[in-house]
Amino acid sequence: MRNLAPLREDFAYIRIMQTVLITGGTGTIGKALSKLLLEKNYRVIILTRDSAKHQPAGNLAYADWNIQQQTISKEAIQSADYIIHLAGAGVADKRWTRKRKQEILNSRTQSSALLLKALNENTHHVKALVSASAIGWYGADPVIPNPKPFVESDPADTAFLGATCQKWEASISPVKALGVRLAICRTGIVLSNNGGAFVEFLRPLRFGIAPILGSGKQIISWIHETDLCRIYLALMENENFSGVYNAVAPSPLSNQQFMMKLGKKRNGNFFLPIPVPAFALKAVLGEMSIEILKSATVSCDKLLSAGFHFSFPSIDQALENLVQ
Repeated sequence: MRNLAPLREDFAYIRIMQTVLITGGTGTIGKALSKLLLEKNYRVIILTRDSAKHQPAGNLAYADWNIQQQTISKEAIQSADYIIHLAGAGVADKRWTRKRKQEILNSRTQSSALLLKALNENTHHVKALVSASAIGWYGADPVIPNPKPFVESDPADTAFLGATCQKWEASISPVKALGVRLAICRTGIVLSNNGGAFVEFLRPLRFGIAPILGSGKQIISWIHETDLCRIYLALMENENFSGVYNAVAPSPLSNQQFMMKLGKKRNGNFFLPIPVPAFALKAVLGEMSIEILKSATVSCDKLLSAGFHFSFPSIDQALENLVQ
């Protein structure tokens, strides 16, 4: 609670600045988004299991919550003008055992339940909530190339990730009944130097190897970290944004195309493409390999029609920025 003392002492100042409460703020995207919000002169409060472990600085503060015990800082909720809900156990962090799959689901739905409980029980002035989701909502492309990329109105897939995304989005939807505008961000593969899939793609290239997964034909719908943070900011600030938006760049490409471009950018001509058979991935990763081998061509037309402009619309622009 000590980290929120400045919030209580200078409450009028916070109201003028506007405060964003972030769940999952210590993760890769949360850190990048917090940095952007601070640059845009927002006050940021990050919810964490132990705020005493974090040092507040300037307009950045930390507050406690505990998803398992369903407790949350009352002051943090009452201080917030906006909430960005990123919390959720990493989908690719561990093998998908039955226990791990339950953890992935519970971390999303129970954190949503805690936010709804807090908003119901406290006087607040939250204007909008932006929640993470994923393009795992969609199934596999029926054909490659897919002439009809997946759009926001398409039904959820029945496999694990599709069902998880459906329950995830449903768990936060009741916030609309509280008069809070809700926007949902279905995120593609995030390209970031600070963690996630992109770091794993780069790792074998240190040894001159570019793994081509399965057939290599599966389509990757990706997004640069900077554009993802800008999308969250746009969904939060603009009252015209509500409902679901696909956060993917307008130029999806195949796994093989991606790895060849990345290898060329990282190593010049000094790398070797090596196929990794689907059966080998299945042996190592189990059920998770289905998603890695899945082709999903996802449309960002709804974002573009709403006026959003990508800083990194092409993979060449993204890699130029990321690969140093």
